Amino acid sequence: MSFSATFSSISNGLITQSKANPIPDFPSIAIKSSLASSKSLFLQKGLSLPSPKFARFAFNSPYSSGVYARAATEKSIHDFTVKDVDGKDVSLSKFKGKALLIVNVASRCGLTSSNYTELSHVYEKYKTQGLEILAFPCNQFGGQEPGSNQQIKDFACTRFKAEFPIFDKVEVNGPNTAPVYQFLKSSAGGFLGDLIKWNFEKFLVDKNGKVVERYPPTTSPFQIERDIQKLLAA
Repeated sequence: MSFSATFSSISNGLITQSKANPIPDFPSIAIKSSLASSKSLFLQKGLSLPSPKFARFAFNSPYSSGVYARAATEKSIHDFTVKDVDGKDVSLSKFKGKALLIVNVASRCGLTSSNYTELSHVYEKYKTQGLEILAFPCNQFGGQEPGSNQQIKDFACTRFKAEFPIFDKVEVNGPNTAPVYQFLKSSAGGFLGDLIKWNFEKFLVDKNGKVVERYPPTTSPFQIERDIQKLLAA
């Protein structure tokens, strides 16, 4: 499956649109021209950074100058318990004090190879500095994660040498959405609404368990490095 994703850009205060190159295995989407307010994470931390002229879109630019916090919620990611790929309960409170990159993954997507490869590189580079990558398999997009948990684990760990935690297969949309994904989506509603759009959508979570940024599936992990570095330094 291929598509031409239409991205919104701002020029002289007006919304214009341009077409990106076709990318496989990602559904055609139409971006609505609505702006969401955002607040600088670093201003919250007491650091001085210039405020952006316009509120940031949920569709990130790799050249963005900072990470901006979304609307705060009473809960944090640390309040949730999930099952890992081996069926064991894991309290996400174990990740307190760490920056988290949370990704819904799939084994048979056109984005799989590049994302798993880059996620493994990013994890290797920053894990000793306080980064954890949490991978949640999901089969809701094109049936591209049909295997058992053991098959998913073997695929990620053998083919891509993934060392970051992999969890039980979940649903990220619909009535059976996993509670942790209900939290993520409510904390960072997307430009196209709260639905996860495809495999490899990404959420960046700070050391206090709050969502600070959301990235579309086509944003590569390497493009998020600058934001990760700022969270780790905060």
